[in-house]
Amino acid sequence: MGQLTQMLPFLLMFVVIYFFMIRPQQNRMKKEKEFESALKVGDRIITKSGIHGKIVELAETTVIIETMSGKLKMERTAISMELSAALNKKA
Repeated sequence: MGQLTQMLPFLLMFVVIYFFMIRPQQNRMKKEKEFESALKVGDRIITKSGIHGKIVELAETTVIIETMSGKLKMERTAISMELSAALNKKA
């Protein structure tokens, strides 16, 4: 019984860390994967570095976007889910 009471604070700390840090991060990663797989040609996007563009071609892990200065090839993971959603919500 004494060992259980000594381990209880550590167990509680792990549960709190899981529900407030690990689980929300897993949910966020899942939403980002869904967003990346739902991209289609013609979508207006903003990259994580702030580049605005429109998707003109899709590959498995990359996209080609058209910007005002030309076309760029980049990874799907470089597209910001939040910024792109805000851009499309405004329009």
